[in-house]
Amino acid sequence: MVASATPLTLMGAAGSPYTRKMVALLRYRRIPHAVIWASHRNPPAGYPEPAVKLLPTFYFPKAEGGYQAVVDSTPIIRRLEAEHQGRSALPVDPVLAFLNYLIEDYGDEWLTKCMFHFRWAHQADADNAGPMLIFWNEPAISDEEALPAAAFISRRQIDRLYVVGSNAITAETIESSYSRLLVILDKLVQAQGYVLGARPSSADFAIYGQLTQLGIIEPTSAAIMTKVTRRVRGWLDRMEDLSGLAPDDGHWASRATAAERLRPMLTEIGRVYAPFLLANAKAVMAGAESFETEIDGRAWKQPTFPYQAKCLKWIRDEFAALSPADQADVRSMFAGTGCDALIAGL
Repeated sequence: MVASATPLTLMGAAGSPYTRKMVALLRYRRIPHAVIWASHRNPPAGYPEPAVKLLPTFYFPKAEGGYQAVVDSTPIIRRLEAEHQGRSALPVDPVLAFLNYLIEDYGDEWLTKCMFHFRWAHQADADNAGPMLIFWNEPAISDEEALPAAAFISRRQIDRLYVVGSNAITAETIESSYSRLLVILDKLVQAQGYVLGARPSSADFAIYGQLTQLGIIEPTSAAIMTKVTRRVRGWLDRMEDLSGLAPDDGHWASRATAAERLRPMLTEIGRVYAPFLLANAKAVMAGAESFETEIDGRAWKQPTFPYQAKCLKWIRDEFAALSPADQADVRSMFAGTGCDALIAGL
């Protein structure tokens, strides 16, 4: 492990939930960093392009000089754990670590459906988001330039709603799942402060990243949060900078406590995310371009998403790496939640 005084450079945008996830995590872990507020439409000079253009993009220094451009927040978090000491965002207990991995994945891959849906499916939200995406990227742009640019990006994003599964058929499923998550998170925060105990995990930062948009930026979903839980809105504001928190290993929940308090969260994941992952992976294996399934008692239709088929594989890999005793504890926690389908046959 190393602790470098040289800031780790990353490029991101305020409207990117994954950027917000990672900046908050870097603050909490007290890892020196420098954020370049930009996008792949206007990348910073002197830095390489990543193979896949996503935000945030981290520029890790290479031993031979220059930088490696890296994306995908989950493996980046694990790399940072290996390279920087202290204030870990990963639980020590292997069962809690597995649950953390699953919940982080749910935040990154299901809640982003909620975020994208609320941002573009309602006219008031789209009217708000278009200009914000322009001004986040370039605050000094003139009004004359901003207006057509906002209209262009709004139309492009609205036309891509189908990619994440947002449509007239799936809207109720997406919006109901968001409201339920707020209630679940409210109870977890009231009971212990964070998802896995009295200290934040990478799962907290994943959920936080999506909620920085859903609970603050998008008018419709922000109003829902205000109606359902002001506690979670307060939690969001605190999560932004936890550099002053003093975590202790004793602050992680015990397995018994996690089994009790996380059951509503696991039931929600089993209710919406697990059936999506399984149907998507089956369609990817079959080479289908799209798939139809049922989620939460309603029809669901969307294009296949190869990356999320990998997500299912990685979840199963994490489970397979547990000892038989730890696997048995996970199976006990999953029983009756719907999450057991994710590890069936393993």
